[in-house]
Amino acid sequence: MTKRFHRFLAVGAFAALAVFSFSCAPEPPRTQKAVEEQLTCQCGCGLTVHTCNHLQCSFAIPVREDIAKSLADGEAGPDIITRYAKEYGEKVLSSPVREGFNMLAWYGPYIALFGAGFIVIMVIRRWTPERIAAQPGNSPKDDGDSGISSADRDRLRDELEDYDP
Repeated sequence: MTKRFHRFLAVGAFAALAVFSFSCAPEPPRTQKAVEEQLTCQCGCGLTVHTCNHLQCSFAIPVREDIAKSLADGEAGPDIITRYAKEYGEKVLSSPVREGFNMLAWYGPYIALFGAGFIVIMVIRRWTPERIAAQPGNSPKDDGDSGISSADRDRLRDELEDYDP
């Protein structure tokens, strides 16, 4: 395959990844569990509000009750999440907002994986036997200077003729 095809394939894969990730907007949370999974517990456990396993958690228990009450009163899930983000800051969100520098958190791993794959392919292509064999002095038909004197070459030829396996 040609270099042009590889470049076209790489650009196409990157473009498809970009289009796919921008077009896949997450569904807004509607249930209590979905809203709780969008918020990180602030007690220090590092879990979401829904999965916090502290029995008397000072943050998760009141927030769960507030989310249940807010949903029962007709408040939408995104509005509840926005309210908590305004009150506690962006640290309360379980995933970064898709804007500004946070885009690096969303797309950085894909870019790094793509770049690492490209580097691995380039290294493998440099190490392939075809490229090594194509270098001067590596071909068996090559009569060029291979680092062996003619006397040593004649001696080797004689030894190989006398060799009986």
